[in-house]
Amino acid sequence: MGSTASFCIVGVSNGNLPENPFVRHPSDMADSPTQFAIELNNTPCPSPRPPIPIEIISDEEMALIEAALAATRPSLSSSSLTQFQRSARSIHSITLTSKRRLSGCTETGLSSVGDIEDGRNRTIISPRKKNRFTQSLLHQFRRKRGLAVTDITATEWCEKQMEYFLLLGKPEVSKAMKAGSMRHAALEEEVVKRVKVSAQSKEDVWAIKIINFMVGANQLLFDGLTRELPIIGFAEGVWVVGVIDEIRMPTEENDRFPILVDTKTRVRATLPSEPQRRNGRLQLMCYKLLWDNVVADKFPSGRFFDFFSLNPNCILSAEIRENTNNSGFPAETLGELMGYFRNACSMLPRAHDKLLLRYELQEDQSFLGEDEFAHDSDWVKSQIQGCLEFWRGDREAICTPMEERWKCKSCKFASVCPAENTGLPSLQEKTEHK
Repeated sequence: MGSTASFCIVGVSNGNLPENPFVRHPSDMADSPTQFAIELNNTPCPSPRPPIPIEIISDEEMALIEAALAATRPSLSSSSLTQFQRSARSIHSITLTSKRRLSGCTETGLSSVGDIEDGRNRTIISPRKKNRFTQSLLHQFRRKRGLAVTDITATEWCEKQMEYFLLLGKPEVSKAMKAGSMRHAALEEEVVKRVKVSAQSKEDVWAIKIINFMVGANQLLFDGLTRELPIIGFAEGVWVVGVIDEIRMPTEENDRFPILVDTKTRVRATLPSEPQRRNGRLQLMCYKLLWDNVVADKFPSGRFFDFFSLNPNCILSAEIRENTNNSGFPAETLGELMGYFRNACSMLPRAHDKLLLRYELQEDQSFLGEDEFAHDSDWVKSQIQGCLEFWRGDREAICTPMEERWKCKSCKFASVCPAENTGLPSLQEKTEHK
C-alpha cells in the first residue's frame, strides 16, 4: 500500500485566483505523504478567456458604503466612534437599497469593499443595468467564488454579525482562532507534508483541488483515513466549497460508509453550549450534503466551468500536467481532468448518516468529549435555504435571538448593533421566537 503525496496552495497574492486548494497523488516514498504548497503567478491561460462581467453601485450607495468604511479606521476618538455608530446604522439603508434599487444608476461608479475572507479591497465597476440579484451580498462578495461552508455556519451563528463582517470588515484573528488553526495544521501533518509546486492559472488551481480530492479519497479507501479534503458541490441552487476536517472508514467490517469528523478546540475544559454544538452539527451536515451530491454523480460540470469562469480546454501548466500524470490521471486540460473526477466520484459510497464532533482542550490537546449525531437532510437544507434568503437579499439580517444574546459579549460590533443598543427584540424576532 503506497503512501500519498498531497499538494496545497499557500500565500496566494493574486486576488483573481481561488485560494487554498488541496491536491494529492500516489507516491512510492516510504516516509510520510507529501503536501505541496503552490506558488502562483499571473501568466494567462493559453486558451481564450471569457469576458469579465462588471457590476455597479449608485452614487447614493457609494456614499453609504464610504461612510461605513470610514468607521473602520484605527482612530477610536469619541468623534470617530460616533461616526462608526452612525455608519453601522447606515448598513440598514445599504441593505434596503441593495434590495429595492432596480434602475436609475449612474453610468459608472467605483467602490472598495472589504472581503470577509481575504481582507483585500475589491474594485467594482458598474454598468447601467441593475437588479436585486446583482446587488445581493451573494453577488457582491461571493460571485465567481461560491459560498464557503463557514459562510453558512457564520450566518447561522448571527446574521447581523455576518452583515457587519461583509460591509465593515471582519475583526482580527483571535488567539483562540490561531490556536485552532494550528491544531488543524498539526493533525494534517500527521498524514501529509508540504512542498511547493507552481500554478500558472486558476485552471491549474482548480486542477490541484480536484486531484487532491481524488487522491485523498483513494487514501481514505486504502488507509481508512484522510484529512483536510477539499469539497465542492452544488446545493440548494448555489455553489458551496469547503474543506472536510477528517474522514475515516468505520471499524466494523460490514459498514462501508465513511464517517465525517470535525475536531473543535476549546479554551476552557468544558463542553460547548447547545448553540455552539448546533453550529458544529450544521457544518458537518453541509459537508455530508456536498459529499453525497458529488458521489451520486450530481456534479454539473458545465455550470461549474461557467460559474467560476473556467476554460475546460485550457492547457494545464507543465508542472501540473506532470503531477496529474504522477497521480494516475494523465490529463492535458481541466476538462479532461473533470472526466477522471466524475468517474472517481461515481465509485465512492455516500457518507455515513452518523457524524462526529470531537472537542479538545487547546492548551494540551486533551480530549474533552464527543458529540455523535445523525444527519438530518431536511433540517440542513432548511438551514441553507434560510441562510440564502439573507445572502440573496430576500430579507434583512436578523439579530441573534434574545436567549442567545450572550454571543454579543465577544462580538466586535456589539456597541453599534441594534440587538445590544435597543435591549429588546424586534417585532420580527418576537414573532419568530414565540
